[in-house]
Amino acid sequence: MYKILVINPGATSTKLSIFEDEKEVISESIEHLSSEIENCKTIMNQLPFRKKCVEDFLKRYNISINELDAIAARGGILPPMESGTYRVDENMVNYLKTKPRVEHASNLAAVIAIELSKSSSKDLPVFITDPISVDEFIPEARISGIPQLERHSLFHALNMKIVARFAAKELGKEYEKCNFVIAHLGGGISVGAQRKGFMIDVNNATDEGPFSSQRTGELPMGDLAKWIFNNMHSYSKNDVKSTFVGKGGLFAYLKTASLKDALKLAEKDEYAKLIVKAMAYQVAKEIGGMAAILGGDLDAIILTGGMVHSDYFVELIKRRIDKLGVVMVYPGAYEMEGLALGALRALNQLENTKVWEGENIL
Repeated sequence: MYKILVINPGATSTKLSIFEDEKEVISESIEHLSSEIENCKTIMNQLPFRKKCVEDFLKRYNISINELDAIAARGGILPPMESGTYRVDENMVNYLKTKPRVEHASNLAAVIAIELSKSSSKDLPVFITDPISVDEFIPEARISGIPQLERHSLFHALNMKIVARFAAKELGKEYEKCNFVIAHLGGGISVGAQRKGFMIDVNNATDEGPFSSQRTGELPMGDLAKWIFNNMHSYSKNDVKSTFVGKGGLFAYLKTASLKDALKLAEKDEYAKLIVKAMAYQVAKEIGGMAAILGGDLDAIILTGGMVHSDYFVELIKRRIDKLGVVMVYPGAYEMEGLALGALRALNQLENTKVWEGENIL
């Protein structure tokens, strides 16, 4: 039996788990004081108190670092890379500390983990699995419509990849031989076409695809350009960005980013009902497009993420797509399981552990 520590930092919290093989035996989500976060100018400035919260977690449960067989850390914002499980080394850690593409809490995970591993009396491996920067696009998927702007692969890779593995197992098929359309429906929405283990196309959840709870998704370009030019002296750059990411989507229409609250409004308000139905409509439309990319050769359509807890919302989508193939539902996010099981596959040598080769891996 392998004992694995899982570290998953978020914007204001750190999720921690202990897995014994496939079973999660301890789990905590530690909320950080807003003052702690605000006093740090950069994400890496948070390293001391984030690391201490992991050390305190281990102490609370009387777990020695020497008892662990591996640490599974959330993958940070690295350059484009293939999916899979990677052994964390100083090369990767130095990049996350000195050259982050984006200031994001996930950049801390591997750094915390490697520092903890150094206090072990044995060679304690640290792994990351399927970070957000996984890039497996086919060439056609990179073309945007204007040479100056290339489409980029940024999606909820960790959750989408692990639910694809769950679905393949449930279907009794090999993961690497399955074709799936996978829709992660959360604060951002990612809908992707996965062919034989590779995500060959997926919308960037920040600025493409369906609108979500706080993001606009794709917008009419002509009207968007006019709006920006008409308001460029009234809004700062950050104001414009937050209009599309943070204050868009459900929030822009209904002044709530909660699907649960939006559904309550929809029970009495026809406008709210229309907005909720429109979001489901856009998700279904994106799923149909990804199904076309796979030529209709589908093993299943997978719905996952926080919004999938709503049976009503799922039904709004399913009624438009169920003729495309089997629809499988995995409510919530399986990030901790995805990290632990990636490390477990590496420990059991069920897949080749990869070594990050630097910025030009692709």
